[in-house]
Amino acid sequence: MPKVTLESGEIRDVEAGTPVGDVLDGDAICARVDGELVDLSWPVRDDVTAAAVLVTEPDGLRVLRHSTAHVMAQAVCDLYPGAKYAIGPPIEDGFYYDFDLPVSLSPEELERIEARMREIAAAGQPFVREELDRAEALNQFGWNDFKREIIETAEADEGALGDRFSVYRNDGWADLCLGPHIPATSRLGAFKLLMLAGAYWRAAEAKPQLQRIYGTAWASEEDLAAYLHRLEEAERRDHRRLGRQLDLFSSPEELGPGLFVWHPRGGAFRKQIEDFEREIHLANGYVSVFTPHIARSVLWETSGHLAKYADNMYPAMKDESAEYFVKPMNCPFHVLIYKSQTRSYRDLPMRLFELGTIYRHERIGTLHGLLRIRGGTQDDSHIICREDQLIEEILRAFELTLEIHRTFGFEDFVINLSTKPGAAIGNEEMWARATEALRRALDSSGLDYSVAEGEGAFYGPKVDFHARDAIGRLWQLTTVQCDFALPDRFAMEYMGEDNERHRPVMIHRAILGTLERFSAVLIEHYGGAFPLWLAPEQIRIVPVADRHTEPARDLAAKLLERGLRVEVDASRETVPKKIRAAQLMKIPYTLVVGDKEIEADTVAVRDRLGNEVRGVLFDRFADAAAREAHERSLSGIDLAGLA
Repeated sequence: MPKVTLESGEIRDVEAGTPVGDVLDGDAICARVDGELVDLSWPVRDDVTAAAVLVTEPDGLRVLRHSTAHVMAQAVCDLYPGAKYAIGPPIEDGFYYDFDLPVSLSPEELERIEARMREIAAAGQPFVREELDRAEALNQFGWNDFKREIIETAEADEGALGDRFSVYRNDGWADLCLGPHIPATSRLGAFKLLMLAGAYWRAAEAKPQLQRIYGTAWASEEDLAAYLHRLEEAERRDHRRLGRQLDLFSSPEELGPGLFVWHPRGGAFRKQIEDFEREIHLANGYVSVFTPHIARSVLWETSGHLAKYADNMYPAMKDESAEYFVKPMNCPFHVLIYKSQTRSYRDLPMRLFELGTIYRHERIGTLHGLLRIRGGTQDDSHIICREDQLIEEILRAFELTLEIHRTFGFEDFVINLSTKPGAAIGNEEMWARATEALRRALDSSGLDYSVAEGEGAFYGPKVDFHARDAIGRLWQLTTVQCDFALPDRFAMEYMGEDNERHRPVMIHRAILGTLERFSAVLIEHYGGAFPLWLAPEQIRIVPVADRHTEPARDLAAKLLERGLRVEVDASRETVPKKIRAAQLMKIPYTLVVGDKEIEADTVAVRDRLGNEVRGVLFDRFADAAAREAHERSLSGIDLAGLA
């Protein structure tokens, strides 16, 4: 009789063929057998270890969402005869399915689909798994162009097991799928369909365009309600909406998709980021460099970009002698700076820093405000060092990363070590040394991390820092990459203490990523209500009447002398409307000046939350505001303490 070892350590003898779900205790949604997720109906035939997977676990939620996606596709097929369904995977916080439909769906029809899904859930239809050979699969799914293509062309695709294909069916509806799934539709949790979108089959613009339905599914109605609230909060914080409201940036049609201009207020905000970046890098031993926006093709051939990254590069420009490409990355230019003269071991490490603008030909369908763009400026650094300096330099990069992000208000990080991808340059020995260096640095740092297999850059493994924002979302911000390949391809050398030539190592490192994307993350993190040091307009002075305008301008001049960004609202609007306008622009402090204030050399100070203190000595407020801005404080002035 097979033996099943449970998480508790208990060992149970079972009859061969017993469903693993019959052996487990608790309210499992599926099972983990010898580390693999399986259906509760999976038959036990050999000795195994098994554990229950609950719907509240990440794996359980993915199974729930995948099952909900199947039910959604079943509902769509019921409601729209002739529908062809493509793929429907679980994604972060939800799921989607792509369809070729005889009608164009409207948002109002999502409620109709949801209602049919609830009927299917109430019916308690069991999910049944079976395997088909290729001929059987083609016979069953050949009517569906998308399934036929999967079956005919891609054995490793969803649903393929060598030359056999796993299928899940419930109540006659079926799809190719590796599973696992919940036992029956009655086990569906709380779900909601969210939106419609267009999508190309297999993300290829030359292939058919499909209708995509997005949805979300959770273990309980309470979890669903909390998620929908987060969505509402995310919409309120959307950097595209706030960018217009706060007059920070725009993307005029004349520029083309994915390109932006920064307005004066956005320029003031962005300048604070750039100034801080330059200041902290110079203080940490970096030197500033500047490089051009284009280079001849030979540079990109040597670096490997034309072989491995050409799809993301803009087409060549030609003159009478050569082809030129706009740069998708800064690293080859920094290599040329290093190679401009003979280097000694005493010159290393060399830490090069540049706010360098790059251009990447992202597909239009992937562009998203400042978060996914075609032209952006990276806080790009390349550290060229001896191999015996490598661990120390990686650790320094980690420390600088944390210091910079904490200054901007990020404290919670998820860190991944990403290993060699499928398309890569350099030999296995190089990759092993680079990966081991990053692993040793991470272990030495004491930082918690996980491994993302195959997610490295084409020239080296990397460590990515994901920061959690104010509403719990993770943003990938920092990357630290270890590279033995480019130094080899460019024949980089230094003279060692032994008077022999040696090959250095290169660390690629961008802490903010692009300033555009990081700005979007900051806007959404703070909801546009920036700490004083980042605010485009830090203080607005509101004169009560026309006769108070000149005294207000005198106060503004004194604040400007302290390095603060200040404006006087001399419009003919009423004081309440002026205060309301300042709050809509999320200005940290509004000062109201009337007869009493001018006579006593005081101001009435109101913060953007509506807290107000009257009779504050102007110089006392000015000193406190200047100190808050200079220290890059994330907390505001204690107004009550100024009274």
